[in-house]
Amino acid sequence: MIPKLKEKEKAITLRKSGFSLSEIIKEVPVAKSTLSLWLKSVGLSKAQKQRLTEKKLCAMKRGWEARHQQKLTIIKEIKDRAKLDIDHISKRELWMMGIMLYWAEGSKERGKATGIKFSNSDPLMIKLFLEWLKLFCGVKTADIYFEIYLHETATERKETVKNFWVKKTNFPLDHFREIIWKKHKVNTKRKNIGDAYVGQLRVCVKRSANLNRKIAGWIEGICLNCRVV
Repeated sequence: MIPKLKEKEKAITLRKSGFSLSEIIKEVPVAKSTLSLWLKSVGLSKAQKQRLTEKKLCAMKRGWEARHQQKLTIIKEIKDRAKLDIDHISKRELWMMGIMLYWAEGSKERGKATGIKFSNSDPLMIKLFLEWLKLFCGVKTADIYFEIYLHETATERKETVKNFWVKKTNFPLDHFREIIWKKHKVNTKRKNIGDAYVGQLRVCVKRSANLNRKIAGWIEGICLNCRVV
């Protein structure tokens, strides 16, 4: 038998058995264009087509997982190198960090007395701000309470969300006064939904209008020293 004819018959036999082109070319080492021409008229059963489709999907999944893992590795390397830039934080630097956090996320006095209210959904930021209040503002644990902002779609998860924030803040449940429900918009594009959604936590301090004014003075002092006023 002519060598090429023998290879062709072997390729056709493999194809009829449901082998993919990439699998066949490993057994029949010919040009891909030649293989495609040989197999052009070979029909496949429904089961064979399904097998090939599943193989393609598995290959795509493996490729995605490999790229995803590569991305995670790169992200970790970037973060690990960046962590080395923060080798020490002085007390003054920490004080300034808290002022800037409040400037960005805290309530301001606008014509009437306003106490300390700081809102965010990041547990680490919340914990840092709580430590800052105690360390630099002399705020006692007993004077701190919380409010949780949740979308109406999360009503069934309210106890889960409360327990989440209790654990993250290390404050007892009785410091969480109420849940403030936010109206749900049908056409919303927000992505903070599902089991990972824990709303937004507001840190409040009792009788803290003067402390709010003091922080406002610190902010003004920063602006003056940076010449942005």
